[in-house]
Amino acid sequence: MYKQGKYQIVSKKNPAKGIFDIEILCPEIAALAEAGQFAQVAAEGFFLRRPISICDIDKDKGTIRLVFEIRGKGTEKLADLCCGQLIDIIAPLGKGFKVMEGRKVICVGGGIGVPPMVGVAKAYGENAVAISGFRNMAAVILQEDFEAAGAKTILCTDDGSAGRKGFVTEALEEQIAAEKPDLVVACGPMVMLKRVADIAEKHGIECQVSLEQRMACGVGACLVCACRTVKNGAEIHSHVCKDGPVFDSKEVVFE
Repeated sequence: MYKQGKYQIVSKKNPAKGIFDIEILCPEIAALAEAGQFAQVAAEGFFLRRPISICDIDKDKGTIRLVFEIRGKGTEKLADLCCGQLIDIIAPLGKGFKVMEGRKVICVGGGIGVPPMVGVAKAYGENAVAISGFRNMAAVILQEDFEAAGAKTILCTDDGSAGRKGFVTEALEEQIAAEKPDLVVACGPMVMLKRVADIAEKHGIECQVSLEQRMACGVGACLVCACRTVKNGAEIHSHVCKDGPVFDSKEVVFE
C-alpha cells in the first residue's frame, strides 16, 4: 500500500558536495514505511519520477528523510527545493529489509547506498553494526545517525582520509570473525554487493541486498527496472521496484 501527494519539506541539509538530505512531513506515508523501501519523487518539468531510498522514518513526528545525490538535471531540480516548499512523492514503495527483534545485524553501505542503512540500524539499535564506505573524507555522510541509533559504527575510506583505509568487505570479514551476526544487509555498487553476498554465504549467514536500478513507474507496470534473479532453480526477470528493491542475495544474478 502506498500514498501519493504533495508534502511539505520541513528540513534540508547539504552534508557533502552534491548530496542533499531532506525531511518531509507526510504522516500517512511515515505510518506505512519500513526500512529499505523507497519513494518515487517528481521533479518539476520532468515526465519520469526519480526513485530515492527512504533513509529514515520518524513515525512519531510523521516524517521521512530522503538523502540523494545530484546525478542529472532531474535530481538537480529536486536539490533546488527549499524548506516550506511542497514535494510530490509516491511512497512507500517496494519491499524493505527484514527486522528480527533481539537478533544481530551488520549493515554495509557504499557511497549513496549508505542512506537506506540508517533505517535498519535504527530498527536494530545496539544489535547493529554499521559499516560505511566512501571515496574520501569529503564524501562521508550519516555517521552521526548510526551512532545516535546505538549501532557500532565503522567508517572506511578508499584513501584513508577518514576512518580506516580500505574496503567495507575487509571490515565485514573482521566483524563476522569477532561476532557472527544473524543477518547481513547491504546497499551499494553491484561489485560490492556481490562480494558482501559471497562473504555472507561463506559464513552461512542470511544476506539481503538492496539493488539500485533506473525506474520509470515504480509500481511494477513497466519493465525498465528488470533484473535477473533465480527462483526455484530457474532464472527469471524480476522488477526491482515491486519484487525488491530488497532481495535475498542468493536470488540475485550478479553481473
